[in-house]
Amino acid sequence: MFVVAGMVAFVACGPSAEEKAEKARQDSTAQADSAAAVAAEQQRIADSTAMAAVEAAKADSIAKAGEKK
Repeated sequence: MFVVAGMVAFVACGPSAEEKAEKARQDSTAQADSAAAVAAEQQRIADSTAMAAVEAAKADSIAKAGEKK
């Protein structure tokens, strides 16, 4: 009888279906936020690389213009 009472108490103390659904929603949101952060970082790197290429081309153009004079 004590075993049955213990099992009922154990099950009753667990998370409800609503709590499980809320936890799943929070986990999903956290995962989406993480993916967005990774995408933003990749875009920042791509932008930085493109800007460096533009600056290098500008420096080469200035150097070539100086050689012609």
